[in-house]
Amino acid sequence: MENAALHQVELKRAIGLPRLVLYGLGVTIGAGIYVLVGETAARAGIYAPIAFLLAAFVMAFSACSFAELSSRIPKSAGEAAYVDAAFGWTWLTLVTGLSIVLSGSVAASAISLGSAGYVAQLIDLPIPLLAVIIVILMGGLACWGIQESVTFASVLTVIEILGLLIIIVAGFHKEPSLLSTLPASIPTLTDGPALSAILSASLIAFFAFVGFDDVVNIVEETINPARIMPIAIGITLIVVTILYVLITLVALNVLPLSELSASKAPVGLLFERLTGISPLGITLIAIFATLNGVIIQLIMASRVLYGLSRRGQLPKMFSKLNKVTKTPILATLILSLFVIFLVAFVPLDQLAEWTSQINLSVFCLINIALVWMKLRKTPTEDGLFTVPILIPVLGALTCLGLLIGPLIL
Repeated sequence: MENAALHQVELKRAIGLPRLVLYGLGVTIGAGIYVLVGETAARAGIYAPIAFLLAAFVMAFSACSFAELSSRIPKSAGEAAYVDAAFGWTWLTLVTGLSIVLSGSVAASAISLGSAGYVAQLIDLPIPLLAVIIVILMGGLACWGIQESVTFASVLTVIEILGLLIIIVAGFHKEPSLLSTLPASIPTLTDGPALSAILSASLIAFFAFVGFDDVVNIVEETINPARIMPIAIGITLIVVTILYVLITLVALNVLPLSELSASKAPVGLLFERLTGISPLGITLIAIFATLNGVIIQLIMASRVLYGLSRRGQLPKMFSKLNKVTKTPILATLILSLFVIFLVAFVPLDQLAEWTSQINLSVFCLINIALVWMKLRKTPTEDGLFTVPILIPVLGALTCLGLLIGPLIL
């Protein structure tokens, strides 16, 4: 009876393709360019656009694998469910799921610190204190309800994309031949220091592409996920890659590298230098963008805890849904407290690097899981999205290469 009562309240299917795409774009952009363009430039210098392209290239193979797996296994705690379906090892499934929870928590911490850097331009309070306030507010909103949370996130996503487009248009208006500078960002294969800088920066830039994997963790709240999930993943990756490369090109051609890498609010500084207008408007947009990233990471991680609990791999309290909001409130509150702890004690660049390392490790495992399913010829339903076995093989190899490359060069 207790188990039946526990699952009377189900997650609500309320998200269609437009909001799913905006959800993916929101978490990716909010976690990325508004926070890390300066950090990436500090590591790679003029090669920063190539670092973003390399990160996108690595991500593309894994994105295709996730697209197929989300069609095969449309469940919350997606990565853990994929590993369980492939290998059936309870311990590995739990480790995978908890790794994603840890990644989401660390990412939310990094984004909240980035957000606080912009808020500090308007409110004279210590950045760690502002970050804690941001986590508390976004955690409360994540508890409210998935439809309300994703609608809020969608509105913020439209605003943050408009902010980036304004900067891109202004940058190309100032320098119409901006794209012609891209070849100068490509080093020769014999330039060891440049390649090392690109690999190191790509580890940070990879953080900026984290987002499509968050999309699969709200699959149980998505309408017709087998059809629209692969489309949403593809659109997310293509759009953010174009935006990131263009913004980075503009930034490197407008701001001295020393200013760009040192700024706590790099996009606001870029807007002011391009337009001569007060950066207040773009600072507000950057705040919206980063708030978006925080709330989406909290939603994602809480759904993974929910999914693991429903599978019996975590205490039942994590799968208890509020009868009114139909959200896992306790899981969300516990995650918020952990994020606050990280905000207080770990710097931004370290949080971003940890997130990338955790995600690359998990993505490598997910690609191997799909390879194993294909080798075993695990049956799929007709009409589902599928990729050739070469795709997950390359996905595993590229993730491993980006993970260990900076250690070798």
